[in-house]
Amino acid sequence: MTFQAIAWDVDGTLVDSEPLHHRALLWACAQYGLDLSQIPEARFCGVHIHDVWQALRAELPADLHKETWLQAIETYYHAHSGEIQAMPGCPHTLRQLAAGGIKQACVSNSSRAVVEASLRALGVLDLIAVIITLDDVQNGKPDPEPYRRAVEALGLPADAVLAVEDSPTGVASARAAGLHVAFCGNADVPTAGVTKVNTLTQLLSWF
Repeated sequence: MTFQAIAWDVDGTLVDSEPLHHRALLWACAQYGLDLSQIPEARFCGVHIHDVWQALRAELPADLHKETWLQAIETYYHAHSGEIQAMPGCPHTLRQLAAGGIKQACVSNSSRAVVEASLRALGVLDLIAVIITLDDVQNGKPDPEPYRRAVEALGLPADAVLAVEDSPTGVASARAAGLHVAFCGNADVPTAGVTKVNTLTQLLSWF
């Protein structure tokens, strides 16, 4: 398989940020009287933040605005972005692809501020030509809209772009948009149009 561009998921694929996302959510909710300390870290993994808000809305103060709550999450995330760790092989793989002239996009269910903070922390923000976040779409993953937007921005047909994902939610989004998926997660996902990879550096041979 050979591709002309790559579309990366961010959280759990490029950066080991899920623990920080979890702590940011717990901290923000605690500011408004909601103790989530007993929920498992995986509870909202891969779920876009507006759906998290809907799931928790009834337990938060009635007069709390979503934008205020989101800002609290982002404030914590930014303050602790130095704790973000790259997934194995991440910076090297992105730099090698960039050196080879391969266009790269990031497609995420996080906000643009959070995505850019993560990429900046890894020193790879300047390597990404296209960033599609939850701020840019009406419907996040698993809807195909985020990947369709990325493909349009890259100016390529969907089958020329490889998606890299670590969650079933992301796989569903990319496949519905017509992309082949390199899957680096541990969950069970459909096998059609999906190739399991163990390391990000494996992807270099696909370009």
